[in-house]
Amino acid sequence: MHIGRLNHFTLRCRPQELVELREFYVGVLGLAEGPRPDFSFPGHWLYADGAAIVHLAGVLASRPARETGPLDHIAFSARDLEATRQRLNDRNILFDERPVPGFPLHQVFLSDPQGLRLELTFEAAA
Repeated sequence: MHIGRLNHFTLRCRPQELVELREFYVGVLGLAEGPRPDFSFPGHWLYADGAAIVHLAGVLASRPARETGPLDHIAFSARDLEATRQRLNDRNILFDERPVPGFPLHQVFLSDPQGLRLELTFEAAA
């Protein structure tokens, strides 16, 4: 067996939360909505660089607790740190950031509307 890189992650939510989550991942993070199978439940597949990396599934009857168990965060490779800071500030989205000690990387941390912690990882030289 060979494991490559992460294919996608799925966020389950109530159907009425799909609009807010889609707006966050498309409007804030810049993902693009793309083709999705004709499942029996509402949702969206959101793409980056031609790959559906975030699946939103409106399948829950009640809002889940914000606790994510042992999962700490999900990271995305990102570009254009200054534009990202500006976009987050313009939308009043709280974030914190820090360089990665000993690596040419810079991290920006923020949370989605359901409280899932996200990391945007930038090459420090960029």
